[in-house]
Amino acid sequence: MASLQGYVDRRVLLILQDGRAIVGNMAGHDQKSNVVLSDSKERVYSIDDGVEEIPLGLYLVKGDMIVLIAELDDAIDSAVDLSTIRAEPIPAIRY
Repeated sequence: MASLQGYVDRRVLLILQDGRAIVGNMAGHDQKSNVVLSDSKERVYSIDDGVEEIPLGLYLVKGDMIVLIAELDDAIDSAVDLSTIRAEPIPAIRY
């Protein structure tokens, strides 16, 4: 992966190979692209119930599980009512 240093101390969204979406503050990373998130939450998408956020706290994600890292705009993200969003869960990647 490209340099992750620019994401440290910023709020990010990680999409993982198994389809999970994890939001948190990037506390650090290493040379293998393993990522440490603080104050993290898993966002579980549902067509029936909207988006549920499950608190995870301090969370370590292996670099080879990460598909996408995106910086979140705090103002926009906090303005969105996640309970009104309906979406199918992200499917796991199959090789």
